[in-house]
Amino acid sequence: MITLVLGGTRSGKSAVAEKIAASSGDPVTYVATGWASDPAMAERIAAHRARRPEHWATLEVIAHDLAHSIRGLKDTVLVDSLGTWVAAHRDFELDIDPLLHALTKRKGDTVLVSDEVGLGVHPSTDVGQRFRDALGSVNLAVAEVSDRVLLVIAGRALTLEPG
Repeated sequence: MITLVLGGTRSGKSAVAEKIAASSGDPVTYVATGWASDPAMAERIAAHRARRPEHWATLEVIAHDLAHSIRGLKDTVLVDSLGTWVAAHRDFELDIDPLLHALTKRKGDTVLVSDEVGLGVHPSTDVGQRFRDALGSVNLAVAEVSDRVLLVIAGRALTLEPG
């Protein structure tokens, strides 16, 4: 099963995704796409690490290795997050097809976390607008291949029906 968990900043989307992954009953590999680019991000990464069970494996991936990395993993995979994955690509240009292929060919459950960018303030810069557009396109494509899509608001998850 592929589950996409969307939400705004600090909405609780990662905690919801972690609960879903833990409920699978299978071993979990946490695939981290973020990096400590500043002290605030380092704190957020540390909080995520502290919240995860110690027996979960952690795999840190760089932008172009996400599809390749998850393809070979067994059991449950939790990818956190697609936003930092998109941000790691130069000019936010990426080919989503290898990721979609890897997701649909995996045998185990996959839970992906991403920022919902369509509900926020309109970015005031060209870079912000390009990021919003790129991540919005990635979210649409991943939602298409997902069995379940959730929107998290204030720690509460709403199931989104297919379009």
